[in-house]
Amino acid sequence: MYKYKLTILGLVFSVFLYITTILLELDLFEQFIVFLRSMDHLELDEIILPFLLFCVFLFIDMRRHSKKVQVENAKLNIYKAMLSSSHHILNNFIYQMDIFKLTAEDTPGFDAKVLAFYEDIISNASHQIDSLSNLSEIDEFSIRTSVMG
Repeated sequence: MYKYKLTILGLVFSVFLYITTILLELDLFEQFIVFLRSMDHLELDEIILPFLLFCVFLFIDMRRHSKKVQVENAKLNIYKAMLSSSHHILNNFIYQMDIFKLTAEDTPGFDAKVLAFYEDIISNASHQIDSLSNLSEIDEFSIRTSVMG
């Protein structure tokens, strides 16, 4: 219903205008023609068809732009949902890997260099996830640079 509020508003105004012209016995079209004849010296009647043609093309252009914006917004919403889901999955993985780290730390003779390397890997992955989640502009270049840097 919200998507068609202007259509409904236009319908209400049209019905109101129709009922008003019937009740007051007005012939608005004839009055419009008389008005155009009175303005004939200004040549306004010759502007009507080009103006209507312009309005048709303006409407088509605005409609195409609106569709394009809707598609871009849908892509953005899908990207955000995918990113949120990936973020959740990767965080669960990191938390589960922390259990293995704790076990490795408690295991006697486990190489400390491997644990340090593990810490670097987890830290790097966490940083990439956070930088990907905090993008200000969502385009291919921004996504690639946030993961690389």
